[in-house]
Formats: sequence, structure tokens, C-alpha cells
Amino acid sequence: MEGDIRIDKWLWAARFFKTRSLARQAVMGGKVSMNGHAVKPGRTLHIGDRLAISRESERFEVTILKVDGQRLSAPLAREMYAEDPASVERRARESEERKLLRTENAAQTGRPDKRERRKIIRFIRGRE
Repeated sequence: MEGDIRIDKWLWAARFFKTRSLARQAVMGGKVSMNGHAVKPGRTLHIGDRLAISRESERFEVTILKVDGQRLSAPLAREMYAEDPASVERRARESEERKLLRTENAAQTGRPDKRERRKIIRFIRGRE
């Protein structure tokens, strides 16, 4: 079975997506490209192919090292690909930025109090 596996099955086995259906939807939605080209879920993968995978707010750029359809544990699944060092650095930087944004907006959680609600109502009605 070496070198003859569908891209959606490999994405599921490598643990980029929780289900094969989600992997298929991502490929069909243009979230995955192989060697710089858009692909369909049935496209077969080979060792050495380069994938660009967008998942939520993350973007991975990986090179395929192992082609296997068996879903393994996360540490073993990471051995199926090699992530580009620039991709790792970019994801770490973006994660840190998201973390900083969360701490800045932490004080704005919860429901508005009575005074804030009145301000909102006045703003909506256009009286302020």
C-alpha cells in the first residue's frame, strides 16, 4: 500500500483532522494544496510531496515522509511528515499573537451591566 493512498485518508491518519469527512471537506473547500496546486480528495499521495494545509487559523506546510492509511497515536503520526521550519516559526508567532489578544480582551467578557445596556440602547436608537 506504500505510495497509494488518498489525500483525505492520509490527512485523517496524520491527525490533521478528527474525521476523514472533515479532511474531505477541507480538500474540497480548497484548504489543502499539493505541490502548489489544488487537489481533489481522491488524489493519491507519494513520499516527497509537499502539502499546504489550512486548518482554522493555522497553516501547515509539510513534506510527506511516510504514506500510511493507519491512524496512529499523535507522536507516531508526526513521523509521517516533516513540517517546514518557517511554517513552525510562523505558527508559533501567530499563536503568541492570539494569546496576547486574548489577554487584552479578557476584561471585556461577560454581560453588560445596567449602565452599559443603557448606553447600548441609546446608541442603537441614535440619541447619542
